[in-house]
Amino acid sequence: MDLDKILEAQRTYFESGATLPIAARKRALTTFRNEIVKRQAEICQALKSDLGKSAQESYMTEIGLVLSEITFLKKHLSAWARPKRVKTPLSQYRAKSMTLSCPRGNVLILSPWNYPFLLTFSPAMDALAAGNTVLLKPSASAPATSAIIASICATCLPQKWIHVVTGGRAVNQDLWNRNFDMIFFTGGKSVGKLVYKSAAERLMPVVLELGGKSPCIVDRTADLKLAARRIVFGKFLNAGQTCVAPDYILVEKTVREKLLEELKREIVRQFGDRPLENPDYGKIINQKHFD
Repeated sequence: MDLDKILEAQRTYFESGATLPIAARKRALTTFRNEIVKRQAEICQALKSDLGKSAQESYMTEIGLVLSEITFLKKHLSAWARPKRVKTPLSQYRAKSMTLSCPRGNVLILSPWNYPFLLTFSPAMDALAAGNTVLLKPSASAPATSAIIASICATCLPQKWIHVVTGGRAVNQDLWNRNFDMIFFTGGKSVGKLVYKSAAERLMPVVLELGGKSPCIVDRTADLKLAARRIVFGKFLNAGQTCVAPDYILVEKTVREKLLEELKREIVRQFGDRPLENPDYGKIINQKHFD
């Protein structure tokens, strides 16, 4: 892989104006939608291999959301791209003023392993809809999903428009130390700081979508059965590997024991008496993250 040649080809393609026509962007989105629908079973198998996800969970939390994103983009793209008239300042009297939404150029997207299909393709579809060229770097911790992502992209569009780069931490560092017109990073705070620092030195715009701590607050007025159902669903979805999964519960002492009973009952209701033997319950991505 000659990364320099790929990036140069993407910059040249963007500068040619080939990504700008709205019709071309919509065709690209449609091509991806059709390919994702056609290969849904393969995507589910890849997510099962990497994260132990069931087909239902894979569609609900990843595939279906990407398809919805594409539908939303196609519906609104023409309106978003249309010039919008605004008031002209007095100093520019007799001129006509407008705002126009323009693509950034060559965009780098670094995605994580916990929702590897959703958090790669959702920002990628946004970037394509906006008229950019895209370099995707999915997580090395989800190799099966990364492989299907690369295959889909190669099938749908030429690499001068969108291309997938695979590899580990060294590849990530090489990428975020290069010049892009924008970086979109989803992941942890420690790596996010490195990406932000590198981009700041080049005055590159960055979007950071980072994880954090998410408390649940339960007081004595709460419907404890409903609270337990929602907490268990949110915490155990994707085996807890979700940015906004509940990390801890702040509960009023008077209802603490009752809430604990309801939580235990909900776990059994949702996953059975032996959750670890439930084939639809996912797994921690790897030993390092389990530890």
